[in-house]
Amino acid sequence: MLYFTRWKALGIILTALIVCLCAVPNFFPEAQVKTWPAWAQRRLVLGLDLQGGSSLQLEVDSNYVKKEKLDQIRDDVRRVLREAKIVYTGLVTKGDAVEVRVKDGDAQTVLAKLRELAQPVGGLMGSSGQRDLEVADAGGGLIRLSVPESAMIERLRKTIEQSIQIVEKRVNELGTVEPIIQRQGNDRILVQVPGLQDPTHLKELLGKTAKMEFRMVDPSVPADQAQQGGLPPDSEFLPAATPPPSGYVVKKQVLVAGGDLTDAQATFDQRTNEPVVSFKFNTSGARKFAQATQENVGLPFAIILDNKVISAPVIREPITGGQGQISGSFNVQSANDLAILLRAGALPAPLTVVEERTVGPGLGQDSIEKGELAAYVGSIMVVVFMLLTYRLFGVFANIAVAINVAMIFGLLSLLSATLTLPGIAGIVLTVGIAVDSNVLIYERIREELRGGRSPISAIDAGFKRALSTILDSNITTFIAAAVLFMIGTGPVRGFAVTLGIGIITTVFTAFTMTRLIVALWVQWKRPKTVPI
Repeated sequence: MLYFTRWKALGIILTALIVCLCAVPNFFPEAQVKTWPAWAQRRLVLGLDLQGGSSLQLEVDSNYVKKEKLDQIRDDVRRVLREAKIVYTGLVTKGDAVEVRVKDGDAQTVLAKLRELAQPVGGLMGSSGQRDLEVADAGGGLIRLSVPESAMIERLRKTIEQSIQIVEKRVNELGTVEPIIQRQGNDRILVQVPGLQDPTHLKELLGKTAKMEFRMVDPSVPADQAQQGGLPPDSEFLPAATPPPSGYVVKKQVLVAGGDLTDAQATFDQRTNEPVVSFKFNTSGARKFAQATQENVGLPFAIILDNKVISAPVIREPITGGQGQISGSFNVQSANDLAILLRAGALPAPLTVVEERTVGPGLGQDSIEKGELAAYVGSIMVVVFMLLTYRLFGVFANIAVAINVAMIFGLLSLLSATLTLPGIAGIVLTVGIAVDSNVLIYERIREELRGGRSPISAIDAGFKRALSTILDSNITTFIAAAVLFMIGTGPVRGFAVTLGIGIITTVFTAFTMTRLIVALWVQWKRPKTVPI
């Protein structure tokens, strides 16, 4: 256990040195670090509780989710009846259900066909046996379709999960570092952005649904006349995002949806040098867009964002390349914002800001100072205890603990992890765990010496026999850290990350670094007694 080949000793020292060097960028100003090569710029990111920032709590519009589901059911009913060539006299949404009226003779046939629309709650993997649609015969040819509460809860859950992904994309597009985005309760999302002191721009981006559609303009009815009624059944009036004109009459049929977009970038028009947004479709979207432009050359089509027409250009020629550009009254900022929204995708439901908090950097600095003080006091007490209890071997243990802490900061910097107050607590706790490993080894050495072994034999046996105990204790602690990481959120996960990394570095330093230091001392001194 005490023998190290030259290459093995060199490998241990180089590993520790390289990992420790990863923490160096944290000791230099950020402006200076940005001038270094990209691979050397990794550093710790301070969390919201340390450097301040903005915290928003967003609420998903559950009524919108319910309305969308009922509208989807109504469209599905219309499609099924049309395909079956069954005549119906009424199809409306009443309260929390969709009602359709057919002839009494067709009721049982319609019931059977509509029940085929029901799917297991949770998809194909749903094991509860519940369906996401209840179809009932209300008598007199009236059939009522309603959504069970369990199915609506599941749909809301999926909506929130999708919203979290899209919110995360939008926040990351702003260039912010390590935002915390997580679910809160049944219908809320928590967004914390460290370092962002003015959340106005962020709220504007997150508050937009960004549901984009491409539809044809209906030239048969003037816009001013449409505002007073008299719209064709297959058209509707939508306001303009930047009047004049005040709005447009557009067909309800969606030619291409925003979900078919694969990329969007803010650029400049080569002819006018004005800011525009260039976009690209996927294969399906490119095919549909090409077909729509081929069939409507010379007619205007509307580009609609969140039920507002942002542009209505005339199709001069078929657009078959699967890409185009959106022009309008854009400045550089608004063009870039629109590109961000399109790249991130449309929210499945509107989000409302229900709580907003801004944490000032002064509070964060106070937290840093108190955290540092606690870490210094705890570390000094541990160092003094080890020196008084184990003398020279306490010095060896303290050197190993210092390397251990430096390696923790190096690994956290390498991962560009976010450091929070609970994370600092995890590092302080790791110091205690690291010392605990050395205590076990040293006490085992003492037992071996009392048993009559020679100094070198006792040291060797102490490291060897303490190995299983230390591994058991650290593995169980690592499992606890892993569970905290998997089921925890926010600061809890930060604590789990620092604790887990600390356990890995502790095992490394206890059984390689400490043992190497002791082995070098034994080779140098060839001791007759052990100063422990």
